[in-house]
Amino acid sequence: MTEARFPGTMTGAWLPGDRTVDLREVPVPRPQRGQVLLRMRASTICGSDLRAIYRGHVGPEPYDDVIAGHEPCGEVVETGPGSRFRVGDRVVVYHIVGCGHCRECRAGSYITCSAGFPDKLAYGYQRDGGHADFLLAEEQSCLPLPDGLSYLDGACVACGFGTAYEAILRAGVSGWDSVLITGLGPVGLAAGLLAKAMGAHQVIGMDIGAARVDLARSLDAVDDAILAAGGEQAVDDAILCDAGGQAVADRVREVTGGRGCEVAVDCSGSAAARAIALRASRENGRVVLVGEGGRLDLDVSADLIHPQRRLIGSWVTSVPHMADLLEHLVRWDLHPERIVTARFPLAEAGKAYATADAGADGKVAIVMDD
Repeated sequence: MTEARFPGTMTGAWLPGDRTVDLREVPVPRPQRGQVLLRMRASTICGSDLRAIYRGHVGPEPYDDVIAGHEPCGEVVETGPGSRFRVGDRVVVYHIVGCGHCRECRAGSYITCSAGFPDKLAYGYQRDGGHADFLLAEEQSCLPLPDGLSYLDGACVACGFGTAYEAILRAGVSGWDSVLITGLGPVGLAAGLLAKAMGAHQVIGMDIGAARVDLARSLDAVDDAILAAGGEQAVDDAILCDAGGQAVADRVREVTGGRGCEVAVDCSGSAAARAIALRASRENGRVVLVGEGGRLDLDVSADLIHPQRRLIGSWVTSVPHMADLLEHLVRWDLHPERIVTARFPLAEAGKAYATADAGADGKVAIVMDD
């Protein structure tokens, strides 16, 4: 085991609920066999953190009183006995630790570990996460960060870009496809950038927020952007929506030569956006649902059977796919940190969460000093 060279205590951020952030001083943990201690360099905020913990503790996954943050990236400063890592290594942390024995874990898909809790633990949910000076990580969840990527790039990959990549993979996106992204938050922006990197013929983005539509355009994450608006009057270049989003679906068909898109990826979790994704996709299209929560109401015959559309669920990614993504990002010269629009030190974690919760920015990050 390597010798520690840092203070005995550290600062961590907790999320008690009710949109509050609590900073506490706690002892720095020590790694055992199969573990490494990371000095945190970047830890980004996920929409799931906001939905399931920051606003209130809800959802199917249990939340324990732990340090928040499940998108960590850092530097190894101490290792357990027999570690495959060395002090100074840069690593990305896959945010789930599985039982390691079930079929899903053997395939590297810890997110779908069949053992369940308490053998399946998520950083920032059931074990301490990355919103701290240091993180005790299991080696099974650590991947080397390529030299061509920054710590902030790695934090964005740990969940958000990994989730988007899995959706694009499941859809089988190629140069044959026009792709619609509904919901242009951080995962939607990532999905657009990755679809383009993987050769999509055309990427169309849709959101109800003008700031996010503008951001998607400025980042070149989409080729065409649609601002969908409800109510009686549309503003600027917004498309007036009916309850089923037919106006937006019509606009998508217009910009795809009347055909509709081959692939639609919903990153919003909104029932209305999911309806648009279905109705804007062409016959034999693939519709991938990524955004959490909400419902999907559809006419099975009209929306699925007769047009022979495929409806696909996608949840996070696997460790092998995340390793592939890290390699491809370097090859594509695509830096995920480009979607980060706000950065805060750990001491201002409360401001970071309030900014992310406002819903107007891209990715929000907590970045630690060197």
